[in-house]
Amino acid sequence: MALDIASIDEFDVRGRRVLLRVDINSPLDPETKRISNENRINKSLPTIADLADGGARLVIIAHQGDVLDYHNLVSTEEHAAILTEKLGRPVGFIDDVAGPAARARIGELEDGDILLLDNIRIYGEELSSFEQAVKLTPAEMTRTYLVRHLAPLFDLYVNDAFAAGHRDAPSMVAFQELLPSAAGRLLFREVEMLQSVAVDPARPCVFALGGLKISDAFSMMSQVLSDGTADVVITSGVTGEIMLLASGSSLGAGSEGFINDRGLDSFIPIAQDYLARFPGQILMPIDVAVDDDGRREVAVADLPVPELIVDIGSATIASYEEVIAGAATIFVNGPPGVYEQVASSEGTRRLWTAVANAGGTTVIGGGDTVASAATFVDLDDIDYVSTGGGALVRYLSGTELPLLRAMQRR
Repeated sequence: MALDIASIDEFDVRGRRVLLRVDINSPLDPETKRISNENRINKSLPTIADLADGGARLVIIAHQGDVLDYHNLVSTEEHAAILTEKLGRPVGFIDDVAGPAARARIGELEDGDILLLDNIRIYGEELSSFEQAVKLTPAEMTRTYLVRHLAPLFDLYVNDAFAAGHRDAPSMVAFQELLPSAAGRLLFREVEMLQSVAVDPARPCVFALGGLKISDAFSMMSQVLSDGTADVVITSGVTGEIMLLASGSSLGAGSEGFINDRGLDSFIPIAQDYLARFPGQILMPIDVAVDDDGRREVAVADLPVPELIVDIGSATIASYEEVIAGAATIFVNGPPGVYEQVASSEGTRRLWTAVANAGGTTVIGGGDTVASAATFVDLDDIDYVSTGGGALVRYLSGTELPLLRAMQRR
């Protein structure tokens, strides 16, 4: 699907005030509260550099954290310092977003200047909880504090925040109602690469789905198997455990208690339906690992066990490595096990090594996915590392993203 969206190349930005929405929301070290992974910042650099080099008076807005990850809801001041270092040019910062101080500073910008405003989620209108509780149309969002105070100051709005593309927030979908709008380099690149996975991928196409967020895995699994995108789905993590339960296996008190306590047992009937509808296309673990004062592997035929399952076993890893080696397209979302601990990291380490060494096109995405991959392999060995998490899942699940709808409508 070609994007019917204007590019920044279609605009002469010299001397124009340009408002750029990026997604540089980054994981923080829990102890130091410093940024621990710069993937999204790195991906934003080409658009920022091109606009500044073109003489734009560039103002960047971005979020960091949310109510659901309040520990990450901090200022974007460190982001400005990192951008300054990476771009080799000053990136100003102001601890205001749309108030009088920010508006005055914007008015002082000269050609080629870059200014990063503070975390836009200091406004309730930008929080996910507001989005869920107060349903506003993009036109109605033009009356929010952020939009009505910033929009009159700018000549062009640019969005390069694919990772936040699933968010129906003023900064994502309302400025398009008032300003000429264009997509940045990253937004086009993200859609291009995901289209290579979602539309007529090279065959065989393998999806490897793991991790704890099984709602993401299940929504993707249904879509890519129903429309024929995926030839095979490899399951691991809690997704693989749900599949085992759906197939009639008993896991044991530890794992079943973990699943039931989180309400994830509601996915078992869905998994049974998938196994019936897509016979032979969903691969499940044939052995697992538990942490019993060290790694201990158990064949699925020998389950249940009382301990909590924390990884896939060696036989499963070997069979999945073979599938990955034979694939022409590989998409991965979610680590196979608790990769932060030695006893449960083997599946993640070996599968990521297999993906990095694969001859096929490799695409990965999701916060835990990227973090786990970076732990064991060089991300440069992956063909494309998406910045998206929720946006990526929804896109590959066939759900229209509010951002793309707003940009194409404009």
